[in-house]
Parts: sequence; structure tokens; C-alpha cells
Amino acid sequence: MLAAGLTKDTPIFAGMGDQSIQQNFTDVQKARLSAQLLEDLAALEYLLDNGKIEKGVTRIGAEQEFCLVDREGRPATCASELLEAVNDKHFTSELAVFNLEINLDPFELKGDAFTKMQNQLESLLQLAKEKGKEKEVQIILTGILPTITKRELEEDYMTPSPRYHALNERLKELKQGDFSLYLAGVDELSIKHKNVLFEACNTSFQMHLQIDPNDFESAYNWAQAISGPLLGIASNSPLLLGRELWYETRIGLFQQSIDSRPTTFALKEQLARVSFGRDWAKGTIVDYFKNEIADHRVILGKEIEGNSFEKAQSGETPKLDALNLHNGTIYRWNRPCYGVGKGKAHLRIENRYIPAGPTAIDEMANMALWVGLMLGRPEKYDNSSEKMSFRDVKSNFVNAARVGRRAQMFWFGKKVTIEDLMLEEFLPIAEDGLQKAGVDESDIIRLFEVIRGRLNGQSGSEWIINNFRKLKEGCKQDDALLSLVKNLQVFEDSGLPVHLWPEAEKIKKVTKPTLVAHAMSTLLFRVGKHDSAELAKQIMEWKNIHHVPVEDESGKICGLLTWSHLRKIKGMSSSTMVADVMVNEIYVTEPTTPLEEVKRLMKDKAIGCLPVLDKGHLVGIITENDF
Repeated sequence: MLAAGLTKDTPIFAGMGDQSIQQNFTDVQKARLSAQLLEDLAALEYLLDNGKIEKGVTRIGAEQEFCLVDREGRPATCASELLEAVNDKHFTSELAVFNLEINLDPFELKGDAFTKMQNQLESLLQLAKEKGKEKEVQIILTGILPTITKRELEEDYMTPSPRYHALNERLKELKQGDFSLYLAGVDELSIKHKNVLFEACNTSFQMHLQIDPNDFESAYNWAQAISGPLLGIASNSPLLLGRELWYETRIGLFQQSIDSRPTTFALKEQLARVSFGRDWAKGTIVDYFKNEIADHRVILGKEIEGNSFEKAQSGETPKLDALNLHNGTIYRWNRPCYGVGKGKAHLRIENRYIPAGPTAIDEMANMALWVGLMLGRPEKYDNSSEKMSFRDVKSNFVNAARVGRRAQMFWFGKKVTIEDLMLEEFLPIAEDGLQKAGVDESDIIRLFEVIRGRLNGQSGSEWIINNFRKLKEGCKQDDALLSLVKNLQVFEDSGLPVHLWPEAEKIKKVTKPTLVAHAMSTLLFRVGKHDSAELAKQIMEWKNIHHVPVEDESGKICGLLTWSHLRKIKGMSSSTMVADVMVNEIYVTEPTTPLEEVKRLMKDKAIGCLPVLDKGHLVGIITENDF
């Protein structure tokens, strides 16, 4: 999601990133950039007032993020090598070394525009697949790669780019501490992390639509209003680190993973850099950007030459580098953008909440639905802000992220299901919008059949959840996740939209597990050293558990209860504590330790298990049975 950057050859609807970022940005330079922001606002206002921003033409564009995996289905850390092998201007790097991005060309919205865009997308994906085969790397379109582990989220997995490292350092500085992540769905995930790389778990299909500058307020507010139902029907990211969380976990994950607001004991209201917003947009695009500048501090900088306002007055079309740089560090789920293409300025809305995958045709169907809805907006919805509560719209978005297409929506005074809203109102509006734009009827029918099939069948998230649960029966979680990724790849290659995907099959591993993390058990029973030894023994018998880690008052491991050791102890009473009977001398390992090394240690020391620690914290246990 943190797009890599623009070059002079990059398509005009590419991402907001910029690689010419300075990591050591002085206070004087920050002050200068702030002044340039004001110059850019004045230039934008001048262009707007004098009719210098393009209108009367509609273009669409998109950014495709995708994951790289090895033969087994684990993250492959060779993005830079694949980028070099592909050698195509449409490809660019992403935040992590296991992700890449494709910037599609902009297409004028008419005729077979969606077919042309899909053909280009599939052609570029095929190029990546062919070059990937040479390096034993495969690509996956999915909102969150199920096999990502905490190991791939350490800072050394960050793409070596000045922009990413500058952003990471600046956000850590603002945070004044570790980043915290807490999400609860069917499972629960609570973890702290020291960098922004959790954001790299997210891969999306970011969609761009050029809009009329005079229609900004109504168009942007309408984009906000329709976000919840669209997100629900497109959800494709229910798993993170093996936990079943939200149907679109990316929404909560992205907001928390780069939340730079420091945690304090004071009750403060401060807008996050990733958010849906706090209210309806009012006024022009200039008014919108004024609010963004007021709400968010400048965190990245670079040298910018010239005065954009003077350029605008002299008849040039300024790029507004300072404004675009700042806007690129504020991650609205619907983000307004200013761009220049072929010497003409334009405005567009970037839809950032749709996940990648599961297939190219699913993504194009999502895009056709969004674009059709934007263009087909009925007159009665021109002033959405006067007829609908913004908090209802925001609530719709969060509910859709949590439970997908089954969520209830508040829609202009009514409570409706996403399915009913889609069938009764959204699809007719979208069809009308595309027809008025001159889109081929065959494209409309073809793509909306996918949406209707999903409404009557299954979404990407539903397929992943249902099959992950089945794959976990009778096997370890790691095996289930690997099988899931293999199936995702097989069905993606088939070209079938997700509503037609059959049940996943268990895949035999290509190779044996190599690290402790691949074989350890993570569902742990643990006891405190002052707990009753007799009760601990009874629970071990009830649960058929042979090894139990013992923790002290601070939660640190301090011993081990083993069934073989307990059976030898005679005369335990009700006052006997775990500390009296536990094994004090214990050996431990880490998730990244090679399994062969662990096998040798257990054999040499004649022990049956090893607690697994990550930075001193107990995260699993590995026993002889796990081999």
C-alpha cells in the first residue's frame, strides 16, 4: 500500500510514492516544505478557478499489488531480483521484499475499456509468472498472504529504499514507542512490533477514477457512502498469522500498523494517518487538502525546485510535488489525488480499500461495480451529506470489514443487507452509469455476472475461511496454511472467479519443515510456579498433555512440568506447589532455529520437548511427536 514511486515513464495514474526522499530532513527543510505546501495550495486554487483542470473526459486506472511465494507457498524474499528480470516500467517495488506492484496504464472509459485493462493486467501478471518460474518463485493475488509469519515482519525484510526507511523512522519517532496491534474475530491477535512492516502484509487492488473538478464534494461523499457495501462484497483477507480475524482484516491491520499517534494516559482525539475520515467533505478539493494539512504533520521531505504558484500563473501545469508528497503519507480509504498527464492537470479518487485477488476477473468486476456506481449516482444522492449520517457510513464500512457481505447496512434511513442493497439498488445504478459512459454491454453483462454469482455463492473471504477450517482438521496449522496457499494459486491460475471455486484439497508438502516455527505447537497450556502441583497434574491427565511450561510472576518461563517426571514424585499434598516439583534446568529454542539442530539437542540431552521463545516470550513448544 505504500506505493514505491514515480518516474518520468510511469503511467499517470500510478501510486503516490516518491523515491527521491531524504532520510535526514532538517528542521529548515521541513519549514521550507511547509511553505511549498502553501504555494501548491495557491497553485491548485488558481488552476481550479481558471478552468485549468481537465474535465469532460473520464479515465480509469489501477495499481495491482501481489505477493511472491516459494515452491512451498512461503514468502519469497526476491522482489528486487524479479523486478530486474521483468524489466518493465509498469512494475515497481513495494514496502517488503516479498511484494511487488504493477501500475496499469490509464484507459479512457468507453467501449471495451474494461476488457483492455483486464488484458493488460493478465499479460503483465503472466510476465511476472514466467520470469518467476526461472527463479522458482510464484505469485499470489490475495489481500493477506496466509503464510506470512512474524519472522518476515522484521526490519531486515524491508525493501532497501530511502522512502521506506525514512517513513519507518519518522513514524517510529512520532509514535514514541512500539506499535500495537489488536484485532478480534473468531480468533484474537494481540501483539507489539517495532516497525511499520506489518503494513506489508496488506496487498490491494487500488482503483483510480478521474472526476470532474466541479463535482468534487458530491463525488467524494458518494464514494464514501458506497464504501461499506462494496467492501463487504469484495472481502478477501480473513487470516493473519494463522488467526481467523475480520473478513477484511486489512482494514484494521493497516490502520494500526502505521498508527503514529503516541499512547498516553490522556484522553485525546487525534485523527489517524489511516482512516475513513471524521466527517463529510465540504467545498472544493482545495478545502479538502487544507483540512489534511491542518490535521497531519509533514513527515517526509525532499528538495523541490521552483514556485508552483508562479508556474501556474505563467501558463505551466505544475506537478504540486509538495502537496502530492504530503498526500502520499495520509492513507484515506478513499483518497483524492491531483495528477498531471500529457501536460494537463486532473483530479481523481483513489479507492484503496479493495483487496488484491482472488483473480483478475474478480478485481475487474469490483472495479466495474465501483466505477459504475460513481458515474451512475442518481440525482437524489448528489447531496449525500444532507440526507445520511456520516457515522452511519463509517459504521457500514467497519461492519463490512468485520463480517463481509453478511453485514447489515444503514442506508438513508433504512437498515438493509448488503445482498438486498446490491441487487435492488447498487447493480441497477452501476449498470446505468456504465451504459451512460458508453461501456460495451458485453463487458457490463460479463463483469456483473461475477458480482451476482458472488452474492448467490461465496466471497473470497468465505472461501478462505471455510477451507482453512477443513484443512486444519487432522493436521498442523502450518500444513493447513501451506495447502491453502497452494490451492489459491491453482484456482487463481484457472481464471475462474471465486464464486465458482470448488473445495480446497490438502496438498502434500514439497519439502519437510525446516524451522521450529513450521513444526511447533502454539496452542499452549501453561501454569504458574505457585499453582497447585496436584491440580496441574490432574489437568495434564485430563488434557493428555505431557509437557507444560511454568511461568513466574512476570510471565517469564522458569521451569517445566513433564509427565514422566511427575509420575516419579511420591507424596504430593494439597500444599505442594508447581515450583516444588518442576524441572528447573530447561533448554529452550527459538522459532527460527533449524529443526535438525533441535533434533540433535533433544537427542544429546535426552529430553522430550523444548519451549520456544521469541525475544524472551513463550510462543510455542516443540516435542518429539512434532517431528
